Amino acid sequence: MKLTIPFYLHKVGAGFPSPATDYIEDDIDLNSHLITNAPATFIIRVQGKSMTNVGIYDGDLLIVDKSLNPKNFSTVIANVNEELVVKTLIKSKETNYLTSGSKKTSDRISLTDNPEIIIWGVVTYVIHKQ
Repeated sequence: MKLTIPFYLHKVGAGFPSPATDYIEDDIDLNSHLITNAPATFIIRVQGKSMTNVGIYDGDLLIVDKSLNPKNFSTVIANVNEELVVKTLIKSKETNYLTSGSKKTSDRISLTDNPEIIIWGVVTYVIHKQ
């Protein structure tokens, strides 16, 4: 599905105000900017507040690419006990584990001790209201 919305070519300043223009320069297809591998990409809505420490909030939309290999500190979607969860993947020499961004060791889910956990994909974008 192609979705185009107006795209203003002028940049918006984050400092001092500058004169604005009142016209649209072009349309933009968000798919071409947000999705690299369409057949392997899906969108999922967050339910819960465990990832607010890393800027992911209840109701956010996550764009997830199943074709990417997760790196250390990647935000991933994982199947834990038949439930999809969003977590941060931490890789270390001793073990790999999932966390909600907290520094508590009780928050960690060891992938070594739980080989049935499956990483479904890597979160590439987070969309949330301000």
